[in-house]
Amino acid sequence: MWLGALLDTLPTPALTIDRTTAHRNAERMRERCRALGVRLRPHVKTHKTLEGGLLATGGTRRGIAVSTLAEARFFADGGFDDILLAYPVPTARLEECAGLARRLDAFHVLLDRPEALASLRQRPLGHGKRWLVWLKLDCGNGRAGVRPTDPAALELAQAIANDAPEEVTLVGVYAHCGNTYGCSGADTIQAIARTTTNAVLSFVAAHPIPEMSQLTELHPGNYIFYDLQQTQLGSCQPQDVAIRVLTRVIGHYAHRGQLLVDCGWAALSLHGAGAGQGPQGCAAIDGHPELRLVGLTQEHGLLEHAGGQMDFGRFPVGSVLALIPYHACATAAMHPVYYVHEEGKVVALWHPVRGW
Repeated sequence: MWLGALLDTLPTPALTIDRTTAHRNAERMRERCRALGVRLRPHVKTHKTLEGGLLATGGTRRGIAVSTLAEARFFADGGFDDILLAYPVPTARLEECAGLARRLDAFHVLLDRPEALASLRQRPLGHGKRWLVWLKLDCGNGRAGVRPTDPAALELAQAIANDAPEEVTLVGVYAHCGNTYGCSGADTIQAIARTTTNAVLSFVAAHPIPEMSQLTELHPGNYIFYDLQQTQLGSCQPQDVAIRVLTRVIGHYAHRGQLLVDCGWAALSLHGAGAGQGPQGCAAIDGHPELRLVGLTQEHGLLEHAGGQMDFGRFPVGSVLALIPYHACATAAMHPVYYVHEEGKVVALWHPVRGW
């Protein structure tokens, strides 16, 4: 019912995506990967939508990364194939993984411990299919993965490659530069990326597995939408951020100098509030740098003027403001539908998959 609607008529809070900006971001990333000579395997965990997947893959529906089995099933149902579950293989749900591996031409899993490999070998796929396995390395991110300098990493890589070649295939090694989120500026981000790349290449060169002779793929995900965090990190420019959360002014409180809006943390998330930032770290108000988000409860937000003098006449009750979220992945996870717009009107509705 909202197709063709003007943005300021939408029920708020509402997550909106600028279609032109999202398309430009997708094409730019494809071009970057072409120039680097590496394959782009877009991660779909930010948007979790078929439409976003089509945009990111250039319409091929081939070669994506997902974070959950729910995403893997959803995209498989939508005609996607060559899907990597970019998460340590959930051995408690191995039958679900096996079903996807049998169903798809290529379903890839990650592992970082011998016990996970043993679980795969205890559940052979049969019918000429083999488990497609990536070894997860921790090159400084401190989350999942085995350290490339640990002798056990080489032993595990050799076991994946050699112990049961009729059941398991070593596809490659996988590393995530998540530690870049603590950086400020492109130079420090690039330094971590360089260190991670060198760590992966050093590990690959240390053992004789020809399939892992060079870096072959990049798996970015946030770039379709971008967000305030990526702007602050220097990964994009403000005009590259396609995502907004629309919110309405629902109250004036002159004695506090505050506007009350109908967007709380349930529509925004609290990501960005850490490190002493408080609510103002969670979002910026588009077009109004003088306003600050100073309070968030589940369904309410409070805005103040940075200079202390709120001009309530500029923001009447019922007027709509646009928030630029700190982290698009967290904010998108709060919404059941995304309103995709062009020239001020809704042109598409994207419905993300939910659950695990």
